[in-house]
Amino acid sequence: MEPPVLAFTLWIFAFLSVPAAGYPNGKVREACSSMMPRHEHSPQPSPEHTISVNETEFRPGDHIKVSLSGPVFEGFFIQARNAENLAGPAVGSFMLAEERISQLLTCGLCRHATVVEKYKIFWVKIPGPVISQPNAPPLTTPTSITPETLPTSQPVFHLTKSFNASGCGITKFCIRNPPKCDPGTAYCFFLSFKQNNHSVLIEMSGPSEGYIAFALSHDQWMGDDDAYLCINEDHRINVNTAYLSGRIPPVLDSENGLEDISWRLADGLVQCSFRRNLRLPSYKGRFNLDANYYIFLADGEASEGGLIHKHHRQPLITNGMYNVTDSPKDVGGSRSPLLLKLHASLMFVAWMTTVSIGVIVARFFKPVWPHSLFGKEIWFQVHRMLMLTTVLLTSVAFILPFIYRGGWSKWAGFHPYLGCTVMALAIFQPLMAGFRPPPHAPRRQVFNWVHWSTGTTARILAVVTMFLGMDLPALNLPDPWDTYTMIGFVAWHVGIDILLEIHSYCLIRKVEVIDEDRIQILQSLTSAEAEGHTFKEIVLTIYICGNIAFLITFLAAIHQL
Repeated sequence: MEPPVLAFTLWIFAFLSVPAAGYPNGKVREACSSMMPRHEHSPQPSPEHTISVNETEFRPGDHIKVSLSGPVFEGFFIQARNAENLAGPAVGSFMLAEERISQLLTCGLCRHATVVEKYKIFWVKIPGPVISQPNAPPLTTPTSITPETLPTSQPVFHLTKSFNASGCGITKFCIRNPPKCDPGTAYCFFLSFKQNNHSVLIEMSGPSEGYIAFALSHDQWMGDDDAYLCINEDHRINVNTAYLSGRIPPVLDSENGLEDISWRLADGLVQCSFRRNLRLPSYKGRFNLDANYYIFLADGEASEGGLIHKHHRQPLITNGMYNVTDSPKDVGGSRSPLLLKLHASLMFVAWMTTVSIGVIVARFFKPVWPHSLFGKEIWFQVHRMLMLTTVLLTSVAFILPFIYRGGWSKWAGFHPYLGCTVMALAIFQPLMAGFRPPPHAPRRQVFNWVHWSTGTTARILAVVTMFLGMDLPALNLPDPWDTYTMIGFVAWHVGIDILLEIHSYCLIRKVEVIDEDRIQILQSLTSAEAEGHTFKEIVLTIYICGNIAFLITFLAAIHQL
């Protein structure tokens, strides 16, 4: 394009363009109250679509199927509202029947719908059927809506200062992570229960930009749990309850029976407190507090409107079942189950220490330790012992996740698939070694290459598997520290390997004499290698110390989970 034409085109765009406000994700929160599409056109007078439900009565926690039917349309917006206060906010929550063609919009039981057939053709607030609670007062339609007719709720107060742990183990039951941490600090997760006659005051605090929550459970698995959530919604905390029926997003209760609700947002901490009675028989899904439970403490992200997302790491779970109304205690918990911590620890020992040292010994120490021990060379005995130890540790560690999960894990990504491959290769290596040909047999060279390639493949896959496993929710070592430390270990091993290779090459060069365009080997390769055995033993000692340092670092991190 010529410069004058280009300049004229840019001028046209600059003066004829107009600003436009778009909603790329389709969520128009500004329409929550009016339910009016931002299409700059008026709605149609007579609706052509209908709303139907499969139940006309409900109890708190029930699920009701809502269907929208009529002529073909391009979009819809459905809300549930109080039938006696249609101008009030939306109530309840929805679960999607088909996530590919619809999505949720949090705006905050008679139902309304807005249906868009085309951009200029739409209907607003199409009325739906009324559903009611059994034994509820009869529906009355107010003639006018004034501030006096709006429903009232429990008052919510603002906390003026952070919680403290001074009464933990003395006057109240506390859970803290890390142990003994101060709930006013930016890294402390804190939960306390203090009984007062027939009610319990609950305080919860933790670093989060979204929500913090705890749940009472009869086991250490998510499902059939009584949950309490403090959700940061537009810099305001909403305290909700929910019954967790399984590994699905919780459905927040419209009524929860909580009293004296207070909250605070400061220094990256979400803090909330509330009181509830020991027993709430009229609220479905609320457990009695005077019983033994495992206690979960979780945190996660919340999007605009208070919609919560799955916690990005394993919840903190108490190591045993506790009665929070019994004698006061100050306990901790773990974000990783014991069996999975043992699994990770054994794998680190096997594939960071025993196998690495065993490979170094077999590759570089044949001429250094050639003497016989129990009928075999010392280097071979050390190599075989370390490799069999690797197979044993890997086999034990391999079984532990299956015991914990009770089968295959569908949420661990590629980690279990690669782990099974490593386990198969680890077993195949000693079986193949048992059938190795004699040193000078024709097939010995083939065996050496297959044995080396299988072992190298197993080690590479093991490192990749450990990289993936470190960030799984059930372990989730501190990130990015874990990645950098593992990269450091790989660099350490490769660096030592290259150093020993260079050393071996230099020894060979020392015994070569160039004489009239021919090379005369004055010493054998074996004796030349043996000359540097002191240097190799020093390097091996340093290498073992470095490996143990990396190993202790990872084991200490696992212990802290």
